[in-house]
Amino acid sequence: MKNKKWVILLLVGIMVVSVFMTGCGKKNATGTQPKQEVKKDELILAIGSEPEDGFDPTNGWGRYGSPLFQSTLLKYDKDLKITNDLATGYEVSSDGLVWTVNIRKDVKFSDGKPLSADDVVYTFETTRDSGSVIDLNNLKSVKAVNESTIVFELKESQSTFINQLLTTGIVPKHAHNDNYAQQPIGSGPFKFVQWDKGQQIIVEVNPEYYGEKPKFKKLTFLFLSEDAAFASAKAGQVDVSYIQAGFSKQAVTGMKLETLESVDNRGIMFPFVASGQKTAEGLPVGNDVTADAAIRKAINIAIDRKALVSGVLEGQGTPAYTSVDKLPWWNKDAVIKDADMDGAKKILADGGWADSNSDGIVEKNGLKAEFVLVYPASDQTRQSLALAVSDMIKPLGINIKAEGKSWDDIGKMMHSNAVLFGWGSHNPIEMYNLYSSTTKGVSWYNTGYYGNPVVEDYMNKALRATTEQEANEYWKKAQWDGETGLSAKGDAPWAWLVNINHLYLVNEKLNIGAHKIQPHGHGWPITDNIVEWNWID
Repeated sequence: MKNKKWVILLLVGIMVVSVFMTGCGKKNATGTQPKQEVKKDELILAIGSEPEDGFDPTNGWGRYGSPLFQSTLLKYDKDLKITNDLATGYEVSSDGLVWTVNIRKDVKFSDGKPLSADDVVYTFETTRDSGSVIDLNNLKSVKAVNESTIVFELKESQSTFINQLLTTGIVPKHAHNDNYAQQPIGSGPFKFVQWDKGQQIIVEVNPEYYGEKPKFKKLTFLFLSEDAAFASAKAGQVDVSYIQAGFSKQAVTGMKLETLESVDNRGIMFPFVASGQKTAEGLPVGNDVTADAAIRKAINIAIDRKALVSGVLEGQGTPAYTSVDKLPWWNKDAVIKDADMDGAKKILADGGWADSNSDGIVEKNGLKAEFVLVYPASDQTRQSLALAVSDMIKPLGINIKAEGKSWDDIGKMMHSNAVLFGWGSHNPIEMYNLYSSTTKGVSWYNTGYYGNPVVEDYMNKALRATTEQEANEYWKKAQWDGETGLSAKGDAPWAWLVNINHLYLVNEKLNIGAHKIQPHGHGWPITDNIVEWNWID
């Protein structure tokens, strides 16, 4: 009874306070208190995995999206047009070897220290010497002419050098140490607060930021699996959650589905050369079946890419025909007519492939048209794509054996077996790396040992071009010049399948603005325009 009495007194007290507060507020014409909508100034996000290497741009952080903590010299707008960030402008010499960049004089790091040209020099020198995934081997020197002018000198002209200015976040020379990746300091819109490894990272608005101030004072990034992120969205525990295509048709109360188009592609890499070679490590190179152009071309036009999008991706994607679809250097003329089974059969027949013993598999000179297609066993989407393509191709008389493997195993098999890879970047150098003779067997790039002297010449001319427009024309010709190219219309060393939409459940009152076409899913590319996000009344 005593406890019950206290509960009653507590409820009465709450009612009294409520009445008092209502009486103090301004009433509308009907005498009732109008409902007050409180704008949120904090967000909880579950938008991607935890960066294993931390937040140091000199080691690669930010190359697939906004560095968040750091500023870059230049940036892309939503239409992939190059605009200034730290820079106030830049010039390139007529021979393409010297790049002069002027920067703002009003910029401070989040610790209050000024950012100068010396910090830019330090960042690029450190990045070049770090041996990270960022390739600055062509950078001969970088010098500060004064506090706001930097001169970059290249060993050879390189049009794609501009991408380093677009993606490399500037770090402070005075505070860049061995612990920087864990506790970054920068001049970007947000500053680092706390990182609970394996759980979350907390950031707050950088009061020193020179640009448009973010509308949200605090962001908490949760590191959740895709299933857990979706469950958190359903429970109303997060404001933004990335989700799989399989969840996209499930309505979630209070959340809206945001679909961001991407060049985050999936495609089949074919070993381009015949068997018989070995890598320096002794791994086998080449495949006698996929080395035949008729096999590669027939598969390319037999695949029903629209069916893959609707069936595997639940409609959340687009058919892919190159690694650079819809980017400024994409050649629309490289697009093939797909899902043409009769045309594919004719290509095989004209190439000398026939089912001589009626076992359902075509042969040529005693060689059966069958090969292994490996994919990472942990990736459900790639597994589904591999199995679907295998089924699509069977009527051709080509037997594709889809096998899930670990990345370690794939690394040993990828020069002699087809692999279902994923790429997608805002930097055309990725296309160069995937198809250049200079990158045969280098890392995960040209694993099929593709090579075409005409294509190589176009790509080299693109690299040496001194304007973006000139470079893009050569990148396009490398894909297809009317006679040859690296696309399916040409040598067909790949069968690109789909571009995957990036899907997010977003609080219905949160506006995340307009986004440029998204790159591959590494990093947190959705945060690229985070200063534009706002709460809707």
